[in-house]
Amino acid sequence: MEIELKYRIPTPDVADDIWNDKLFFSFEEEDSREELCFIARYFDTENCDLAKNDMAYRVRKEGCRWVATLKWKGHSEGALHTREEVSVPVKDDVPDPTVFGESEMGAVLEDIVGDRELTGIIETRFLRRRFRIDTGTGIFEMSVDQGMIMTPYGEEPISEVEIELFSGDTEELQELGKKLCGEYDLEKEEESKYSRGIKMIKANRK
Repeated sequence: MEIELKYRIPTPDVADDIWNDKLFFSFEEEDSREELCFIARYFDTENCDLAKNDMAYRVRKEGCRWVATLKWKGHSEGALHTREEVSVPVKDDVPDPTVFGESEMGAVLEDIVGDRELTGIIETRFLRRRFRIDTGTGIFEMSVDQGMIMTPYGEEPISEVEIELFSGDTEELQELGKKLCGEYDLEKEEESKYSRGIKMIKANRK
């Protein structure tokens, strides 16, 4: 399960300030800072059958490697986002539902898709700056993302910070979020990048 907090960043200057801040310096894992260019494509059938079943199929280039991810049972409450997911390394961005064959949800995906063609409906391109936080009781990853969400109907900017829970509990995750928001007065981001793209598609297909 993926559990993370998302907050909107108002300006590029604030994004840089967050990245350069020593707010979590005492907990930061040594040599964990990195900057990667991410290109992600979300696939669905022509009738958006996966979206109708609360599923998202993404293939993302993370630096030099491709990773396919299947997400389902997405839920958000304020800044807190939770969802089930499974990821597998792949060689390219060609959609292939069989790559999730070892997962129970892989069979569900194949059943929903059937013999219908999967096409790219949403693309995101963004720079991710990230580092890990180890408090001794939990491990987290903080990411500053800046880029664009692109659909056939338009584009929206990405400017957000995420804190993802790797191990530990959500209470400590929430405390880290409060600390960050207290420093920068950030707004909660209640929608994922994928959800924002789907909203654009729905608004233009009415």
